[in-house]
Amino acid sequence: MTSFGAIFDACVLYPYSVRDVLMELSMTSLFRARWSEEILDECFERLKDKRPDVPVENWTTIRRLMNENVSDALVTGYDGIIDGLNLPDPKDRHVLAAAIKGRLDVIVTYNLKDFPSDVLAPYGVEAQHPDEFLTHLFDLDSGRVCKALKKCRARLKNPTLSVEEYLSGLEKRELVEFVSCLRPFSDSL
Repeated sequence: MTSFGAIFDACVLYPYSVRDVLMELSMTSLFRARWSEEILDECFERLKDKRPDVPVENWTTIRRLMNENVSDALVTGYDGIIDGLNLPDPKDRHVLAAAIKGRLDVIVTYNLKDFPSDVLAPYGVEAQHPDEFLTHLFDLDSGRVCKALKKCRARLKNPTLSVEEYLSGLEKRELVEFVSCLRPFSDSL
């Protein structure tokens, strides 16, 4: 398994389509995927608020499956680092602390402004938009990424989506460059 590791900020786990792609790729050996209970708390509290029609048990099951299907995903023991960190939004310090404790290379986030490179650099951590992160994974192993996305698309039953509909949905989630890499491989998806 690779030593390259990424921690997912809660914001990339909210949208189902992005979470599904990240989770499917997390079960490959392309990178080590990590998160913390605090990140999952933030994610699932927001999902519960946005989707009160979904039974709480569904969110609990998804959370459990995430933790069970990605080995060693949970980063713990970072609380002592948090107070020494300085970020634009102090509520994000736990994400950086978990990245440092987990010896991770990348924070995958939509909120790049909350993780300035000059603050992260001394810790050997970089913030990447999910579009950039997924594009790098595609460049690393396009075949494995296409296979993972084919599984993600196959899981969609209500409704099923054509390849173009699926890719358009990913574009709406700001994965524009990633989708432009995928389009020539549409037959593999």
